[in-house]
Amino acid sequence: MIAQIINLAPPEVFKYYMSKYSANDNRYSFGFYGLELRDLRSSEREILNEGLSEIGELFYQSKNQDSIFLLGSIRKFKAVANRLSNKSPAGISLKLFNTINFFESYELTNYTIKNKLFEFKNAYVMGVLNVTPDSFSDGGKYLEKKDAVKHALRLLDEGADIIDIGGESSRPGAENVDTETELDRIIPVVIDVLHERPDTIISVDTTKEEISRQALEAGAQIINDISGGTYEPQIMKRIAEHDATYIIMHMKGTPRDMQEHPSYENIVEEVYDFLYKQIKKATAEGIPNIFVDPGIGFGKRVDDNFNLLNRLDDFKSLSHPIVVGVSRKSFIRKTLGLNIEESDLPTSMMESYSLSKGARIIRTHNVKNGVMLRELFNRSNNVTVE
Repeated sequence: MIAQIINLAPPEVFKYYMSKYSANDNRYSFGFYGLELRDLRSSEREILNEGLSEIGELFYQSKNQDSIFLLGSIRKFKAVANRLSNKSPAGISLKLFNTINFFESYELTNYTIKNKLFEFKNAYVMGVLNVTPDSFSDGGKYLEKKDAVKHALRLLDEGADIIDIGGESSRPGAENVDTETELDRIIPVVIDVLHERPDTIISVDTTKEEISRQALEAGAQIINDISGGTYEPQIMKRIAEHDATYIIMHMKGTPRDMQEHPSYENIVEEVYDFLYKQIKKATAEGIPNIFVDPGIGFGKRVDDNFNLLNRLDDFKSLSHPIVVGVSRKSFIRKTLGLNIEESDLPTSMMESYSLSKGARIIRTHNVKNGVMLRELFNRSNNVTVE
């Protein structure tokens, strides 16, 4: 069973779920939430149907009976979970309580990474360093080790909290890079940056188990996996062995083909369910800190990206801080008719919007802008009430 709390404040979202469940419910209210339970096994469905009917709770069931939807408030969902506690020997009540608590305590989450405390009532900046010849934004600029290290130090001086180093382009249409080439691009940069700035928190952007192993041994603390553990599932075991942090991202297809007619019936539901399942696998391996990334621009149409950002707070019940990378992405440029050089200002606008919807790590090329945004957001989030 997958559980998700859905913000029904946007009228179009409320209408969508009422239509999905063929419900003639006109009780729209700005404060309403939905609690959707999906991928129900027959035993779970029977328990829920019986339990909800007995306690007199109004709920809707999908046509194929694999999901149930409750409408109301967070307080109401807690009461339902409590009343179901004596009627759900399969642990359904506990799953509901966990989902509700995750959603409510999202901003109370904190991680310690390399002795730095990350408190996710606040925002943080991840600076992008592409050690590649063909990345869409800055391909080739930092392919030489000395240039890459110099740029990493510049990003740190500008205030980046994390440096994300990638040795394989993930732009649409990009070809795969062999392991040795990727290692040659990444590992020397990791070593030299840490030699210059030992306290640097380094993330390595890779889908390969061997790259993750050598990067973590070289001193990286985070693995940023655009495949979310689907390319080489053993990568999760390597990350757990090093007590490292894992970023699980959603991508439809591969970089080579991801923009060839991607389609979704419900983009938020599909991405959420993927992340939910991969989180479960990563947790089972014992990975201590997990971030989730909806994968803006990775196998998504323009409107798909806007839908994900508009409903980003629906991912809070996954219980892990949200990473968003909108920096210089094509959906921004296509919408406004801009080239890459003109896209930093609208990037900052979309990053600001992402923070307001629940993102807590901004992965960005323009660290200066990101740091100004971080400082303003954190100041407003920590203002003293008088």
